[in-house]
Amino acid sequence: MKLNLNVMKKSIVGYAALAALAASATSHAGPWDDKVHRLLNDEVSQWLSDPVVISSVKRQNSEHARLTQSDIDRLDKQWRNETKQLDRPLVDAVLGNSLSEHLRDVADEADGLYAEIFVMDNKGLNVGQSAVTSDYWQGDEAKWKKTYLEGPDSVLIDQIEYDDSATRFQIQVSISVVDPKTQSVIGAATIGLAMRQLALRE
Repeated sequence: MKLNLNVMKKSIVGYAALAALAASATSHAGPWDDKVHRLLNDEVSQWLSDPVVISSVKRQNSEHARLTQSDIDRLDKQWRNETKQLDRPLVDAVLGNSLSEHLRDVADEADGLYAEIFVMDNKGLNVGQSAVTSDYWQGDEAKWKKTYLEGPDSVLIDQIEYDDSATRFQIQVSISVVDPKTQSVIGAATIGLAMRQLALRE
């Protein structure tokens, strides 16, 4: 795993904790993989199968069934523009829906473990999210291609990165969203995990 050590000077975590994170980031990923997979099995799978998640994704899949790639590109451009403006109907509609409210509750109850959560439909468009993302369409990225397109048990654990705005190390984990009734993949989800909180977990 690659890690930009230049950002360490900006970190507010202690030197010992920072050194441990740096060492783990440049060594074998196994220990982090184990923690992440336990978290996915024990916790994430529970709140990700909540009826509000499944119904929201299935509803948007139906609503977006006829979208073309040009439609998707237009919506993504609109989203990107709105993130820089006060008037943002598309962004506010997504952030204000019941799924986004559910994801914010999940993040709030996790004591800082979940830095971000967003759920995507079968085209890679955001359905709900705990906070604003920079883009609306994730369908051209590995977080969607390596999960939704690869089956119900697909998990992508990304590299550890430093978030300048939040002054913390975090890792993105993406997973397929599965309809519990049919066991079919209906979307995908990405969870940003704060490394300091993850390291403290058993």
